[in-house]
Amino acid sequence: MWCRRLASLFKVPCQLSGSTRHRSPWLPCERRTVLAAVSHWHHTAPESLKCAWQLHGDHLELRYANTLMRFDFVWLRDHCRSASCYNAKTNQRSLDTASVDLGIKPKAVRVDETTLFLTWPDGHVTRYGLEWLVKNSYEGQKQQVMHPRILWNAEIYRQAQVPSVDCRSFLETDEGLKEFLQNFLLYGIAFVENVTPTKEDTEILAERISLIRETIYGRMWYFTSDFSRGDTAYTKLALDRHTDTTYFQEPCGIQVFHCLKHEGTGGRTLLVDGFYAAEQVLRQAPDQFELLSKVPLKHEYVENVGDCHNHMIGVGPVLNVYPWNNELYLIRYNNYDRAVINTVPYDVVHRWYAAHRTLTAELRRPENELWVKLKPGKALFIDNWRVLHGREAFTGYRQLCGCYLTRDDVLNTARLLGLQA
Repeated sequence: MWCRRLASLFKVPCQLSGSTRHRSPWLPCERRTVLAAVSHWHHTAPESLKCAWQLHGDHLELRYANTLMRFDFVWLRDHCRSASCYNAKTNQRSLDTASVDLGIKPKAVRVDETTLFLTWPDGHVTRYGLEWLVKNSYEGQKQQVMHPRILWNAEIYRQAQVPSVDCRSFLETDEGLKEFLQNFLLYGIAFVENVTPTKEDTEILAERISLIRETIYGRMWYFTSDFSRGDTAYTKLALDRHTDTTYFQEPCGIQVFHCLKHEGTGGRTLLVDGFYAAEQVLRQAPDQFELLSKVPLKHEYVENVGDCHNHMIGVGPVLNVYPWNNELYLIRYNNYDRAVINTVPYDVVHRWYAAHRTLTAELRRPENELWVKLKPGKALFIDNWRVLHGREAFTGYRQLCGCYLTRDDVLNTARLLGLQA
């Protein structure tokens, strides 16, 4: 998986305590250790071939399910799931983290085939399932992805023959909604067919999966070439590939487009998987990928048209990755709205331009371009954190409606339907 290859680029060294000079031999599961003042070991249970563990001055090492994990003692006390420390009804922590002694050490440790038991100096007992520890350890998270995806160019997407979902199935059945969301999560785009071509019906569609995010453009918007806003999108000109609202501190997560009418020619929508292009950069020039993920830039929107007066600034790198598993989760790419580069020192900026050129070349490869003709009745949902969109020039009258959705709500809907999101 591509995020694994990222891991080799940004490895975070594991910091072992200086107390590792007191390293003890690995202890198999089913053994019990009592920590005396002089740190003598006492083994009382038979060996298990499934896992092994050992204690250090400030942490526990545990090998289980082919994963070597290291747990700080404070972490082990803080995450206790006992009734006095964690409210299982609300899924919230009850323990006051700031009250945990930073020098805390367990008085006794025991591990059986499925569970880790820790007895603390005050007699409190913490129990962890070994599978839970693998899933929630730092080392376990490094081996997982937050959002499974299928990266695509135009040919890959066409060959996948990803189906559109019928509007009635989308609105009235969990099966239709789940199919739509699964497509959206995997590919970053998804279509709904047979939508009544009105703004009101498009709004009902959007609200099926999320709250609508109201922005400086309003809640639901009509989109024509009347230059009613200070943006190139409100013209008949072609638009190069880009992500929207890069000038927000948190760019909008999902964009909805529905073409209500077009009396003319041209106007096809361009879609490019930004994550697919980013992976090509990672393969060809990992140093440039790293630079694009580390250098912060400003994007800016200045508008003084009619009654609309806005000055928005968003800051962040072009590529954004989770620090624990180096999984790419957001691309912020918009050459129209990028502000003056004044957050990068002179000895870095030229290398950044070279890296930006490499990424742009990948984004502009014809084989990576998926062209779609939007027609009345066919609504398009775009993951604005992943998929870039653009437009060819057009003639005649063309009207779209759409909105932005809150990313958290879309992912929440997906999780409630049993999808990993």
